Amino acid sequence: MTHLTVSLAADEGLAEAVGEVPGVNFVTWNLDGPPPVPQLDLVVPPYWGGNRQLAKLAEAEVRLVQWQSIGFNGVEKYVPAGVPVANASTVHETSTAELALGLALAAQRGIPEFVRQGDVCEWQLRSFPSLADRRVLIVGYGGVGKAIEARLAGFEVRVDRLARSTRVDRDASGNEVPVRGFDELHEALAGAEVVFLGVPLTAETTGLIDATALAAMPDGALLVNVARGPVVDTDALVAELTAGRLRAALDVTDPEPLPASHPLWKCPNLLVTPHVGGDSSAMLPRMAALIHRQIAHLQRGETPENLVLGEWPLAERHA
Repeated sequence: MTHLTVSLAADEGLAEAVGEVPGVNFVTWNLDGPPPVPQLDLVVPPYWGGNRQLAKLAEAEVRLVQWQSIGFNGVEKYVPAGVPVANASTVHETSTAELALGLALAAQRGIPEFVRQGDVCEWQLRSFPSLADRRVLIVGYGGVGKAIEARLAGFEVRVDRLARSTRVDRDASGNEVPVRGFDELHEALAGAEVVFLGVPLTAETTGLIDATALAAMPDGALLVNVARGPVVDTDALVAELTAGRLRAALDVTDPEPLPASHPLWKCPNLLVTPHVGGDSSAMLPRMAALIHRQIAHLQRGETPENLVLGEWPLAERHA
C-alpha cells in the first residue's frame, strides 16, 4: 500500500469527518504558518480564508491541492507553478441548488414581505405569482445547473437551458436535452420569467448579465444568482430594481461582502443571502467522501478527480 501524508485544515470538523485511513498520516495545516512536513501528497486548505493563503504552498513539496469550493477563480495567481488543483465538484451542487430553489420560491410567493408583516403582527392578504407554469431559464448547465433543474421537476415549469456552447447534453436523470449557446443569451432571456445563474466565473462570464442582458428580460422577471457576484453588472441591476421593472434573489453579490452603505440593500424587489449556497450540513460529509476518493486514487496511482489546474503527469514526476 502506498503511504501518504495528507494535511487537513483545523477547526472545521474535517479531520473528525474524514477519520482514520489505512496508510495515511494526517497532519494539521491551515496555511497560516510553515508546513508541518516538507512533503505533502494532498493538501486540503481551509474552506474560509481566500486564495492568498495558497502562496504558502511554495514552502512545501505538494502533489495535489484539494480545494473545498467548486469555484476556483483567482486560485491560479497564488498556487505555485506545476502544483495541480482539484475543485470540490460533487460537494456543493445539491445545497446550492436547494438554496436557489428556496430563493426562487420565496421571491415568487412573497415570503420576505409576509415575514416583515409578521414581525409587526400585521395580516395583509396579497396575491403573488406562482412558480408553476413559469418559463424558466438556467444559465450554466454544469453540476449546479443540472441540480437546479432536477429540483424543478415537480414544479410544473417550462425549462430552457443555456451554456457556453450549443449542444445536446444529458440532465441529472440521464435524458438527452437541448442546450443553447451564449450567442443566444438575449433571445433566451427575453423568453424567461425566472432566470437561474449557475455559471463559473471566467473572463467570458464576468459581466455576462450586463445592462443589455437585463434589458432583454421581460417586465417582472426574477433573476436568481447562485453563481458569482461579478457575473452580473451590479450597477445595471440596481438601476433595474430601483425602477421596479425586475426582481432579484441573490446569494452572491459584487462586491462581497456587500457593504452596509451599498445601494443594492435599498432596492425594492430584492432578496439577499450572504453567499451560503454550498455551506450547509450536507457539505462536511460530502467533502470527507471526496477526500477519501482522492486518497484512494493516489494510493492506486490513478488520476485524481476534478482536476481544474495543472497536469497530473507533472505531479507524478514530483511524487
